[in-house]
Amino acid sequence: MTPVIPVGPEARRLRFLFETRSGATPSSGVEEYWDGDINWVTPEDLGKLGDRYVRETRRRITEEGYKNSAVNLALPGSIVLSKRAPIGQTAILAEPSTCNQGCFLLTRVDGVDERFYYYALIYLRPALEALGRGSTFMELSADDLRSVRMPFPSEVDQQLIADYLDGETARIDRLIAEKERMLALLEEKGAALISRVVTRGLDTNAPLKPSGQEWLGEIPTHWVIQPIKYLAVVGNGSTPSVENADYWDDEGYPWLNSSVVNVSPVTDASRFVTEAALRECHLPKIHPPAVLVGITGQGKTRGMAAMLGIEATINQHVAFIKPRTQELDTEYLRYLLLHAYAFLRSDSDGAGSTKGAITCEQLANMKIPVPPSSEQIDICGRIRQSLEVSKPLRAEIQRSLDLLTERRSALITAAVTGQFPLKEMNG
Repeated sequence: MTPVIPVGPEARRLRFLFETRSGATPSSGVEEYWDGDINWVTPEDLGKLGDRYVRETRRRITEEGYKNSAVNLALPGSIVLSKRAPIGQTAILAEPSTCNQGCFLLTRVDGVDERFYYYALIYLRPALEALGRGSTFMELSADDLRSVRMPFPSEVDQQLIADYLDGETARIDRLIAEKERMLALLEEKGAALISRVVTRGLDTNAPLKPSGQEWLGEIPTHWVIQPIKYLAVVGNGSTPSVENADYWDDEGYPWLNSSVVNVSPVTDASRFVTEAALRECHLPKIHPPAVLVGITGQGKTRGMAAMLGIEATINQHVAFIKPRTQELDTEYLRYLLLHAYAFLRSDSDGAGSTKGAITCEQLANMKIPVPPSSEQIDICGRIRQSLEVSKPLRAEIQRSLDLLTERRSALITAAVTGQFPLKEMNG
C-alpha cells in the first residue's frame, strides 16, 4: 500500500508536484565523456553531503557525455533522491546536475517550494524504504515514487514551514556538530595514546633506534622488527553461493562480513553457514583470540581492525590474523594495526581493484615492532585503563547526540504533517 502522510484533505500525489526522471551512466570506456564540468550525482555523493545542497560531485561528465547518453539534466532547485543503496537519501541541487541510475531527479512544478518537500521527503524516508522491491538489492520504482501522497499546503504556507524548519534545524545541527566535535576530540586523544605507546612503549626515557619503517619512525632499542607471517597465520574467507540453500542456516556457523570490523570485539553475526558450506567452500574456522581486518572498499572498513570474540568464519572482504606464538599478543596487535590504519589504506590504494584492496600477502609481509611479551601486556593494560576512564563521558555525549537527532526528526515530522499551528511558526 502506498504510504500516506496524515496532512488532512489537502494532499497530492508526488507526480502532480514534480517531474520525476531517472539517471544514467555515460559509457565508462569513452574518455571524452568524463572529467568535464557537469555534476553527475550518485548515492555515494548524497551520503557525504555536509548540508542539504549538492554543489559538486566526485565525478563529472562532459558535454559530449551528456549528449551521447541517456542522462537527464536538472536545474538548481530540483531535488535528487536515491532509489537504492540506500533508498531515500535526499538533497537539493545547487548547480545544474545529472545523476546516475541510482537516483531520481525531481523537478518542481509551479506552486512548490523545494525546501518544504525536501523536509517532507526526509519524513517520508521510512515509507519510501518500505516500497523498495528486488531480489538482489532493494530499489524504489519511479511509479511507486510518483504515487506517494504528499502534503500540499499553499505555497505561502510551504515557505513559512520551510523557513521555520530552516531556523530550528540549523540550531539543532549546530548543537549536533558540537557534540560530534567533542566525540572526535575524545577519539583523537585515545588514538594519540595508542599510537604513542604501541610504537614507543611506556618508558619515556627508553633509548630509541630507527625502525626502518616510515610509518613507525623510531622504536625502543630493545624491541625487534619482524614480519607478521613469522608470528601469526594470515588468511581470509569467501562467500558461499547465496542460491544454494544447503549452504545457509540460521542455526549454523557464524559467517562475518567486513562491516563487523567497525566494532570491537566482534561478538555477533547476522548470517550463518552450514558445515557443507565450510567444507565445500573451504571456509576457515577461526577461534579467538584473533584479529579481523577489513581489506576492501573505499569506506572506513578497509584497514580497520577488530578483535574476534566468537568462533566464526569470514567472507573474502575480511582477513584474519591469528598469532601462533606467545611472542605476539593479539590485543597488542589490534592496537598496533589501529595505529597503522592510514598506512594500510595508502599502501593499498588501487591494489587489486579500482576501489583499493589490502591483500593477505601484504598483511603477512608487514613488518611490525615486537616488544617483549610482558611489555605488550602492560601496554594493552595502559590503553584499556585510559579508554575506560573516558567511557562515561563518551556515553553521556552520545546520549545527548541521540536525543538531539530524535528531536530534529520529530520537529520535521510535526511541521510537515501540520501538527504545529502556523501562527506559532510565524511568531
